[in-house]
Amino acid sequence: YKKVEIKMNKKIYIATVGDNCIDLYDNTGEFFPGGNPVNVAVYIKRMQGNSSYTGVVGTDKFGRFMVDSLSKKGVDISHLKVLPGNTAVTHVEIKNGDRILGDYDEGVMADFKLSNKDIDFLCSHDLVVSGIWGMIESDLYKLKAKNVPIAFDFADKINHQISRIALPWVDYAFFSDDFSKDEDIKNTMKNIKKIGPKIVIFTRGTKGSIAYDGNNFFEFGIFDCKVIDSMGAGDSYIAGFLMSLLNGESIEGCMKNGALSSSITLGYKG
Repeated sequence: YKKVEIKMNKKIYIATVGDNCIDLYDNTGEFFPGGNPVNVAVYIKRMQGNSSYTGVVGTDKFGRFMVDSLSKKGVDISHLKVLPGNTAVTHVEIKNGDRILGDYDEGVMADFKLSNKDIDFLCSHDLVVSGIWGMIESDLYKLKAKNVPIAFDFADKINHQISRIALPWVDYAFFSDDFSKDEDIKNTMKNIKKIGPKIVIFTRGTKGSIAYDGNNFFEFGIFDCKVIDSMGAGDSYIAGFLMSLLNGESIEGCMKNGALSSSITLGYKG
């Protein structure tokens, strides 16, 4: 953790909102808290930042486990709701350190909606983070109207309908693409930038990351580390990048700290 501590110039408060799920490893029976906003909230705390998580869990044992886990990490869960039913579950298998995602049971996440109080709470933070499965893409304009910056993880869903709805309201757009050629990715980034984001970032697995601010492309590699489990690596990159951004770092500095944060997460299971 000391490797990714960022010397902060001010207190930073980041809100995360949207999907949570239990990552259930079918071959071992182990389970861990997960979901992009949940992971980002925890990694922000890991870097001595302040974070909250807004979402919904069920009344089952997984819901209680999620609440307890976030509480122990010091994440503000004052706007985490509990609804009758099951907490979302993602079935996972690990092969050679790479995660293979199986079936997803949405559970009570299917009924997640932001209230006006939730929106006011989110907008009291320095930045709001969500993602492609967060169920809030149609509410982003309400957040934007209150002048809070928005970061969004689109994963590899460049052409998804949710991406088309969300992109005009997002300031920091994160995507993942481990396979396309650099030239193709950069052309895609130019097109995405025209829609509205201030910075477009593509993470590329072992190839590092590329960022584009409308004028220049920035590239950064990776830090060598032993890979135990790739679950959460992209989310930890996002957390490191955003913490550094709010701390006034350059884009290159944000990418470096994102890669450092990711290298820590790769080294443990779950």
